[in-house]
Amino acid sequence: MKIAVILIGIPILALCIFLVPKIGEFAGELYPETAYMKSLVLIDMYAAAIPFYFAL
Repeated sequence: MKIAVILIGIPILALCIFLVPKIGEFAGELYPETAYMKSLVLIDMYAAAIPFYFAL
């Protein structure tokens, strides 16, 4: 079971490193009048990934 969680966690970590910043940039471009949107999206998406790693 622990090996399965680790094997699932590796792609999730890669998504957090490579895809989440791009999504934050897109949100910042989509709503330029709210400058905090980029950081808000980044915080929310990283916070959603944290409980998964506590399962390890």
